[in-house]
Amino acid sequence: MAKLQSSYFVCFAFSIFVNLLLVLKLYVGGEWELSWSRGAAEEAEHVAAVSCSGHGRAYLDGLILDGKEPVCECNSCYGGPDCSQFLTACAANADSGDPLFLEPFWMQHAAKSAVVVAGWHRMSYTFADQSRISAKLERHIRKLHAIVGNAVTQGRYIVFGAGSTQLLNAALHALSSNNLSSSSPASVVVSVPYYRLYQEQAEFVRSVDYKFEGDAAVLQNISDANTNVIEFVTSPNNPDGKLKKAIFQGSNAKAIYDRVYYWPHFTAIPAPADDDIMIFSISKLTGHAGSRFGWAVVKDESVYKRMSESIQISSLGVSRDAQLRALKLLNVVLETGGKEIFEFGYNKVKRRWEKLSNTLALSNRFSLQKIAPQYCTYFKKTRKPSPGYVWLKCEREEDKDCYAVLQKEANIYGRRGSLFGAEDRHVRLTLLRSQDDFDILLHRLNQLVLKESEPQKLFVNEI
Repeated sequence: MAKLQSSYFVCFAFSIFVNLLLVLKLYVGGEWELSWSRGAAEEAEHVAAVSCSGHGRAYLDGLILDGKEPVCECNSCYGGPDCSQFLTACAANADSGDPLFLEPFWMQHAAKSAVVVAGWHRMSYTFADQSRISAKLERHIRKLHAIVGNAVTQGRYIVFGAGSTQLLNAALHALSSNNLSSSSPASVVVSVPYYRLYQEQAEFVRSVDYKFEGDAAVLQNISDANTNVIEFVTSPNNPDGKLKKAIFQGSNAKAIYDRVYYWPHFTAIPAPADDDIMIFSISKLTGHAGSRFGWAVVKDESVYKRMSESIQISSLGVSRDAQLRALKLLNVVLETGGKEIFEFGYNKVKRRWEKLSNTLALSNRFSLQKIAPQYCTYFKKTRKPSPGYVWLKCEREEDKDCYAVLQKEANIYGRRGSLFGAEDRHVRLTLLRSQDDFDILLHRLNQLVLKESEPQKLFVNEI
């Protein structure tokens, strides 16, 4: 028996010795020595080092030249192998809401925001607790809302989705499928001007439970008290940046609040939102639109369950890789209580708004929406406007198609007013794209305004 115990002790001691050798081999000179991740890290560093003349980027999943060098993907109006050629005849792209204005922030935080994962990372459909959402990421989201003060999450349920798009559809399904008291489909409405995706989703699905009816103000005048209504409310609004509230009230009225822009870099935060359903997205929080990650904050448990069921049936949950990246990004945001990214984003968009506003102030032909300064509980001061979009209006009677005016006279492409349920005298211009895109847009608008009057001091380059 003593001999058996002695052999066991020898084996145990040998095992400890071998493990210590492995640890010492990996941990050399006070730093971990990379093993399987070395190649991936070197590849990422190599691609990131490609400058593309500052007018483009190379990516790990992009094209490779001659099997070795990554190919530059150029910003608008730039071309050539290294994006150094300015294409003078190209159009100013002011259409999409690509949040590339935050790209410089993440370049400054490359080390902290980088993600390297093993090939065997989260291969299962679920986490160890059989859930499809990361409990750690959910805690981070609740903590961030508490710090920013833009949403109440205590006692609320959290649903993850592939961006706000999937969550908006899941919320619509959840509210309309609960409409058991009426044989008629629920009326889906939204105030003009509105984000067109709401209409496109409702008409694409063609559900028997709901029907898109358009402008909420119009339906309010013709509907009766028994009409079941689901109202989309975008606050701050896309395209005009205004803080909005639901028009319909009462037991038969339900609202889905799209709060993706309700962050301090786009708007003042007057108070925490406490709506029944609130949709957020990492796209407009950190700028990572391509990661397709969003979340909903839901009051009612039955609505939460139906939304979760919708996500489950449509996609079996959100990609574990997207959740990991979101977690890593929120780690960086939370490190300073959001101060770094919100101040960076706010100052960037505010300066763009001011420069464009100063240019258009010299015009009698064009105008833009009015947004007053407002006290922000996060910044603890009255802040100037920093909307993500300019809601431009052509004031001349003959300029009924403002999109065509900008395209023909200044080679600027925005988004037509009719795509937001409004008149085509309006055009949405984005302030969210890259610095190159904004500089070209501002330059073209300067030239357009100069046609109206004598040259004056205009604002072109962002400091």
